[in-house]
Amino acid sequence: MEHMRLFARSTDETEPVDPLLHSAPRPVRRRMTLISLAAILALVGALSAAYYFAMRPATLKIAVGPQGSDDVRLIQALAQVFSRERNTVRMRSVVTDGPAASASTLRTGGADLAVIRGDLPVPRNARSVAVLHKNLAVLWAPGRAGGKRKTAAGITEITQLVGKRVGVIGRTEANAGLLRVILQQYGVDPAKVESVQLAVSDVADAVQNRKVDAFLAAGPLNSKVISEALAATAASGREPVFLGLDSSEALAANHPTYESATIPAGAFGGAPVRPSDDVKTISFSHYIVARDGVPDSTIATFTQQLFTARQTVMTENPLAAKIETPDTDKDAVIPVQPGAAAYVDGDEKSFLDRYSDLIWFSLMGLSATGSIGAWFASYLRKDERNTNVSQRDRLLDMLATARRCDSCDELDAMQTEADAILRDALNCYENGAIDSAALTAFSIALEQFHNAVADRKMLLAALPPAPIRPARPQVV
Repeated sequence: MEHMRLFARSTDETEPVDPLLHSAPRPVRRRMTLISLAAILALVGALSAAYYFAMRPATLKIAVGPQGSDDVRLIQALAQVFSRERNTVRMRSVVTDGPAASASTLRTGGADLAVIRGDLPVPRNARSVAVLHKNLAVLWAPGRAGGKRKTAAGITEITQLVGKRVGVIGRTEANAGLLRVILQQYGVDPAKVESVQLAVSDVADAVQNRKVDAFLAAGPLNSKVISEALAATAASGREPVFLGLDSSEALAANHPTYESATIPAGAFGGAPVRPSDDVKTISFSHYIVARDGVPDSTIATFTQQLFTARQTVMTENPLAAKIETPDTDKDAVIPVQPGAAAYVDGDEKSFLDRYSDLIWFSLMGLSATGSIGAWFASYLRKDERNTNVSQRDRLLDMLATARRCDSCDELDAMQTEADAILRDALNCYENGAIDSAALTAFSIALEQFHNAVADRKMLLAALPPAPIRPARPQVV
């Protein structure tokens, strides 16, 4: 009877066991795996995007003109080298009507770079990157037929151009402005000198029919236009006579955009050589300029590529040999672009110098992201930790119940439940919800429970079976 009372009390005090309660799969581990995978993919995507944008070639639009000019051919040849060698900075030419139109395109933001003349108005947002070449002003008059060095009109000096017609070779009106500057320096009223715009193909006819009395051309010493114009003059039977600018130093002092220069004897070849003696003149530069807003690092890379490609292009286009570094002085006619100045002065920033701040902030951002991720992961495991605590308390309750239990079947059911609790505890440990100390405490409680079950079963096996009461007769 006492045994039955103990069994009944144990049965009443023990809660019903649901084997599926603790063995059901938990979504936390899968959720954490998906979150981790998403974070890794996002990080890889961000790094890939940053690498793509950092290494993607930058294309700079450069305004240059007019169509078919030496400048256009040179810029196109450089652009082809940039593309062929897969440089990090590329060029795309925007052909204009001339240097003045190129300057206007840069001023309005239609291009990143432009080829302009230094003797024309320079946009305020322009900064010099390189000197593309220097142009010399070349003045000559057709000599007397028969090759003598005297002109038919007796023109030997600039002051003798009063009342004459000067053929200005080229399609740009800037050379007409150059002629006005020269005439004013020598006290000649430009209104008393008629200028006629001519192409190279018109020179021979102008000489033969005496349409003009002198010519003006501007370009590098190796300019094909000047050489062909001089050859056309000589082919008409009238050897050109060069008009020197003896006041070139004074003109350059009055107009800082010009420099005093000298045309060396024989610079244009011919037989006899042209000119036969050195001729004083003035020069001006064609610049590659960049607008404000283009990154200094991009211009520094562009400048380095430009002078590297110059060596390659020189074999195809001799004009590339004339490319020079810009004036980096503070009083330069056109202020130098900081990136170009850094290349010229050898002060280019390395990759770490340019991106050290970005790298530092990125590392700080990754650290903060990691901390936030750890907190978020801990927050997601909050329910799992709470469940583990309740399971530990349940295990301790079963330990106390096992010591006074009178049914082996009930002990077996609690044993099955303890196995499920153990499985959940191991899953929590693998997911990081509990640490090794909590798992050790769990192991101690589980061992005590198993010992209690074993001891209780031995005790129940040693007890005599309870007597069977006879059934009471039913009263009819």
